[in-house]
Amino acid sequence: MNKQQQYHVYVISVIMLLLSFSCTPKDQEGNLAVRTKVVLRAVGNDLLLSQNDTTSLVLPVKQISENKYLLSFENSFLFDPAALYAAMDLHSTKAALPSHYNVEVLRCSDGEVGYSYLLTGDADRDIISCEGRILPENCYTIQFTYLEEVAAMTTKRSLLFYVLVFLVLAFLVIVFYSKYHAHRVEIKEQNATIIGSYYFYPDQNKLVRAATEIALSKKECELLVILATNVNQIVKRETLEKEVWEDQGVVVGRSLDTYISKLRKKLNNDNSLKITNIHGVGYKLEINE
Repeated sequence: MNKQQQYHVYVISVIMLLLSFSCTPKDQEGNLAVRTKVVLRAVGNDLLLSQNDTTSLVLPVKQISENKYLLSFENSFLFDPAALYAAMDLHSTKAALPSHYNVEVLRCSDGEVGYSYLLTGDADRDIISCEGRILPENCYTIQFTYLEEVAAMTTKRSLLFYVLVFLVLAFLVIVFYSKYHAHRVEIKEQNATIIGSYYFYPDQNKLVRAATEIALSKKECELLVILATNVNQIVKRETLEKEVWEDQGVVVGRSLDTYISKLRKKLNNDNSLKITNIHGVGYKLEINE
């Protein structure tokens, strides 16, 4: 597996890890609110049906605070506590709502509690009374409140989520820094020169970019060594010809220009690199950082 493939593996692994936590605490809270509203509307419908009322409306459920909801009705009706408890138990179980909550039946006229019960998740501590006593016909609202334990659990989930995100990001930074550092050391040990996005291996007559090797001829390699040693500086034609073709005794035709043209083509995948012809003087390898 080459370096580029290793980087891809690390990136994919981290992305999958982040996706595993993509359901944020806010998402969880929002989902709980949606489920709670659906349950309360179903409960309201069952209450009206228990009184053979198939026409009056269950009004939209209001969330009046983080853990408190209000269910209202269009018309007055007789209120049966047993029907309320049975409907809440049925629909909250189906929707997997937390089992720690308080239900209060309030009179619309004065907000006084006409009936209430408390579930704590512990049968010995639950308070359920007066199930058999029918409340007279009146305007009622039902206030549903999650207990402190639910809020505490939500806070703990939020804290855990952010800790996990921090650990994932820290892992990402450590992994990429260590791999980057190791890669730089390896390049240095292999006597590579970094030219833009290319790694130049003069001893091996090659360029490497994005795990792709680009072969260089001996003359191309010698020219690139001189240009890379004098980045952003003009190198005279006479210097290039002398250094590269000295052993031949003479430069034939436009050999220098031909090899420069070949180098340009092999470096053209990086727009930050440019071999500029300084007319009548020489060439310059320009690198825009």
